[in-house]
Amino acid sequence: MEFLFLMFLSKPLWLWLLFLGIVVTLMVFDLGVLHRDDHELGVAESLKLSAFYIFIAILYGCYIWWAWSNGTIVTSDGSNPVASYFQGYIIEKVLSIDNVFVISLIFGYFAIPRKYQYRALVWGIIGVIVLRGLMIAIGAELISNYSWVTLVFAAFLAFTGVKMLVVPEGDTDVSKNPVVKFVSRHMHVTKELHGQKFFVRQPNPATGKLMVYATPLLVALIVINVADLIFAVDSVPAIFLITTDTFIVYTANIMAILGLRALYFALAALVHRFHYLKYALAVVLIFIGLKGFYSYFFGKFDPYLSLAITVSIIAAGIVYSLHKTRGEDEPEEAKAVD
Repeated sequence: MEFLFLMFLSKPLWLWLLFLGIVVTLMVFDLGVLHRDDHELGVAESLKLSAFYIFIAILYGCYIWWAWSNGTIVTSDGSNPVASYFQGYIIEKVLSIDNVFVISLIFGYFAIPRKYQYRALVWGIIGVIVLRGLMIAIGAELISNYSWVTLVFAAFLAFTGVKMLVVPEGDTDVSKNPVVKFVSRHMHVTKELHGQKFFVRQPNPATGKLMVYATPLLVALIVINVADLIFAVDSVPAIFLITTDTFIVYTANIMAILGLRALYFALAALVHRFHYLKYALAVVLIFIGLKGFYSYFFGKFDPYLSLAITVSIIAAGIVYSLHKTRGEDEPEEAKAVD
């Protein structure tokens, strides 16, 4: 586990504790105050809560700028932490929009009522914080020992972008998900929900003895976290090509994911309006991949120019999507989250 210690040693311990303190405070405030009682999160409330999380992310970016200006934060690779943070945050945020459709399918398959979905997603953040940390630590260790790994990341991102442009999306069948099959075979799962509980004690039909059963809410949570880990295969290499500083990589990832849980309920209803955004995202991945090759052979690409190009492509994709899909009705798959 030496690579985990190296990841945290890249910055002072108090800086990590400050960030993790912000994350824990937001989660406690979210679950303990805003959503103490389970209720359906409407689109208006979702957008307001999303705006709050985006404001926090921007505020944290301003803190990075301030800390960098007075020398408190110095990136391990000499990159601009401000431009790197915001570019990583934007890419992770947009990549997450693609995840919304899959998450809504998972909730629909397990028949999770809307009033329990938000609590499940917030608890899922704990898993994401740990899993993303492990992936980032391993990636940083690989890059520090084998610099050519950045070329592998660059080629992978460029290939992924091209694939997104030319290969049509396939149907997602949750029932065939290997995680669902594994959990069904190796865990006792109730057929019905038990409120917001992940585990319940029930008598075994065969023996009559009390046993611990998992509920469909827990299974949905496990599947969503595994899906997030798969989605991270794109986003983590993308931000490592922007900066190899683990603190910036990790904080940008987590800040984007924190806000996604709130934005999910608005996006689930509007995801069909962003159909063409995936093409803009594909172009961004190709651009980041090519930039990785350029930086490896010729030196650092201007960080603010890179940020401007990324924002421009994403903005163009959003505007074009909204224009092309105006007047379209919400598809039945998206309505399944209700």
